[in-house]
Amino acid sequence: MRNISEQLITHYNSRPEQVILHFQKSGFPDKHITYRQLLHGSIPYADALKKKRVLPGDVVVIILQHSLDLIFSYFGCILAGTIPSIMPFLTEKLRPEKYRSDLMSLIEITQPAAVIAYKDFYNEISYLENSNSSVRSILLCETIEETLRSNLKNCDFSGQLRNPEDIVLLQHSSGTTGLQKGVALSHEAIINQIDSYGKAIRLSKKDVIVSWLPLYHDMGLIASFLMPILFGTPLVLMSPFDWVRAPYKLLQSIDAYQGTLTWLPNFAFNFCAQKIQSRDLEGLDLSALRAVINCSEPMRFESHMMFFDRFKPYGFKESALATSYALAENVFAVTQGGIDEPIIYEDISLEKLQVEKKAEPSNQNELSVIMVSAGRKIEGTEIKIVDEKGISLKNRVVGEIFIKGNCMLTGYFNREDATQKAINDGWFATGDLGYMAKDELFITGRKKDLIIVGGKNIYPQDIETIISGIVGVHPGRTVAFGVFNQKKGTEDVVVIAEIEPGYKQEIKVIANNIRKSVSQSTAVVLSNIHLVPEKWLIKTSSGKIARSANKEKFLLEVNISKK
Repeated sequence: MRNISEQLITHYNSRPEQVILHFQKSGFPDKHITYRQLLHGSIPYADALKKKRVLPGDVVVIILQHSLDLIFSYFGCILAGTIPSIMPFLTEKLRPEKYRSDLMSLIEITQPAAVIAYKDFYNEISYLENSNSSVRSILLCETIEETLRSNLKNCDFSGQLRNPEDIVLLQHSSGTTGLQKGVALSHEAIINQIDSYGKAIRLSKKDVIVSWLPLYHDMGLIASFLMPILFGTPLVLMSPFDWVRAPYKLLQSIDAYQGTLTWLPNFAFNFCAQKIQSRDLEGLDLSALRAVINCSEPMRFESHMMFFDRFKPYGFKESALATSYALAENVFAVTQGGIDEPIIYEDISLEKLQVEKKAEPSNQNELSVIMVSAGRKIEGTEIKIVDEKGISLKNRVVGEIFIKGNCMLTGYFNREDATQKAINDGWFATGDLGYMAKDELFITGRKKDLIIVGGKNIYPQDIETIISGIVGVHPGRTVAFGVFNQKKGTEDVVVIAEIEPGYKQEIKVIANNIRKSVSQSTAVVLSNIHLVPEKWLIKTSSGKIARSANKEKFLLEVNISKK
């Protein structure tokens, strides 16, 4: 297939009555959408864009909640040959002033021709029509007129005329709301990714993918939305907000639809294991799951074992634990592990990892850390590990991860400066640190987040994992970072942790337990332990803790308290 529109229409022509999407929304019965219904729901948006003279190649920003309108408008944009770009919808978890600032930044950088939104949101964006912005049209869902076409086989859509190298969509790399850099991806890159990644996970039309992931994040958009629909694998899609409120619904859907594949960020393994009550698991059968793929953030052995132990009584198999290293700039996956063979775990010397940047096996008399393999590279993608000078490193030496291949981004949209900085001779600098061992990739952390204390490289994720296991600390709601100490000439390690309700009177005990556990497990001495109430920490739109934003918030509070 030369482009995504052709692939979608081919599915419609060959199997129009196949149910491809089971759409779930709390309080409503599931809706079962066929390829025919998907096309008929999307065409009105394609027609509306054409009537508004939004041209092929124009960017369209979509600001909608989890809904069929979001899905129909997205494919409507693709059928029209325009470039859809999903922005997170404004919720109580996002700061309104920061959200509006990021929206303005997105508009300035991507120069969209149109915005698709709800009537209720119109007041937030109405100024765009009367300003010097690029936006020529604001399309409101409630005003989209239904278009009936009895026979689509001979219909021509502008999207079908797009070339393989043309940009088909924008993804946004995660920031506080994930809008700073639009990753421009071509039809060709998307199709290559689906082909290569499909092979890596042994994807078939007999699989059933179940997902709660938001569509503005690459794991949700590619692995758990575009890939199943374009490949022909049934998808069960629920709202991320429904999942957060009731995580057991994911497992109930896996049972009801005999789900075989799902993707989870590492925190979700802990969240499910700790928050799902036994009463919500009665009678469930999870034996159909052949892969629960850990992706999107540093992967932890302890999280895997916690998940396995919790759900083993309900048919979940340890062999179904899998891993992947992915990023929007490669469409999605770079590596995959745990499909044909068990995940590889390594017990590594912490001292050698921190001081010598080498991943060597530990002995019984030293501190160690269990590293989790992200698997091997997918077909069509190359990986190398380099030092600060760009020189390739040997196996088991930690450096920055560079990638190259046929799934790569075209560039950062309208950000030639950022594109040139990130790509050199076809190689993309990921900003992630890791090492290779027997063709397996291991991720150690983010380059910009590394804490250097007395010549030791400290990975904040290691500290955050330890703190999350302390009684009274809200699991996954922790952050560690370095603050330069002028007097010492090196960085101090600062941690912030949210305290669970009912433990406010035990702050001193919790702080002492944190200090003791971190010291015993990592030999790091904490300079500042900042215990905070629920919802203090800032998250990104994809649910990750925003380390730099929380560091800024902490420093601001410290400076204010000194005045």
